[in-house]
Amino acid sequence: MTHNFVNNDFYNILDGRRSIRVYDETVKIPKEEMSAMIKEAAKAPSSVNMQPWRMVVVESDEAKATLKPLIRFNTRQNDTSSAMILIFGDLECYKYGEMIYDQAVSEGLMPKEVRDQQLETIVPLYESLPTNAMNDLVKVDSSLLAMQLMLVARAYGYDTNPIGGFEADQLAEAFDLDPKRYVPVTILSIGKAKESGYESVRLAPEVITEWK
Repeated sequence: MTHNFVNNDFYNILDGRRSIRVYDETVKIPKEEMSAMIKEAAKAPSSVNMQPWRMVVVESDEAKATLKPLIRFNTRQNDTSSAMILIFGDLECYKYGEMIYDQAVSEGLMPKEVRDQQLETIVPLYESLPTNAMNDLVKVDSSLLAMQLMLVARAYGYDTNPIGGFEADQLAEAFDLDPKRYVPVTILSIGKAKESGYESVRLAPEVITEWK
């Protein structure tokens, strides 16, 4: 697979990431390149490989106008970015279980008997989980995807900003998704940075970690 990486220095990708709020409005990311970044980001791990993340790429003027009143104080990102990526968790992700595991079998990554055993266990379990448990599960998994997408974007020469300030109760329905099935997780703005983001400090390992 060909990668359009302009930066393959992992430390630079990691240490140089900033939350960018103003982008070069003249830069639009081609659909093929956005799809390639999403494909790379979707290599993130998920519980029993159910991949519960679902995305809406908001890039047209019309779609951005729909989003704008729902993102509170984050309108600069919406106005200037190449796109706003809405990331949802799918509470019914198990419906894709057969597709995922059948592909694993067809590519020689999993024996058919393992596929059968896994699906016989996983699907009923997921179907039986209470909504709050599924909500937590898909949010954790989809957050892994979001973080990976931010790092992949930097490898491709773009910057991002994770956004948590939005009207979560209205987001899915505004973009024609079933709000009972799709749980908003975060929104990522993406594009070419027009201004530098702020550097920030992090708590030391001894503050956030205990060894037993």
